[in-house]
Amino acid sequence: MKTIIHVNQHVIKANAKNGTNDPVLTVKNYKENRYAHEVTINGPSKVVYSEKPLPCGARVWIETQAEVLCTQNGYDRTQTGSKTTAVAALSGSKENT
Repeated sequence: MKTIIHVNQHVIKANAKNGTNDPVLTVKNYKENRYAHEVTINGPSKVVYSEKPLPCGARVWIETQAEVLCTQNGYDRTQTGSKTTAVAALSGSKENT
C-alpha cells in the first residue's frame, strides 16, 4: 500500500507559538492519517518535490510501499498493509493519542 509522509509546517508554527509539542509528521495512506514525532521507513522510499502540491498543500513528501513505524509521545505504531498495531515503547505504559 502506498504511504505518503510529509511535514506539517502549520503544526510547527503552532507549536512554536503555543509552546506545545504536537506531532508534525503526517503519515497518509488511502484509508487513514497518522501523526508522529518520528517516522522509520523499513524499506525503499523516495523523496518527491513537485510544483503541484498535494491536497494538503505539501510540495515535498516521501513515498513508500514499505512498512512505516510512527512514534508519537513515546509510543511506536507500526503500519503494514491493512493491519495497524500499536505497541507501548515502555512496558506498562498506556497509549496517549
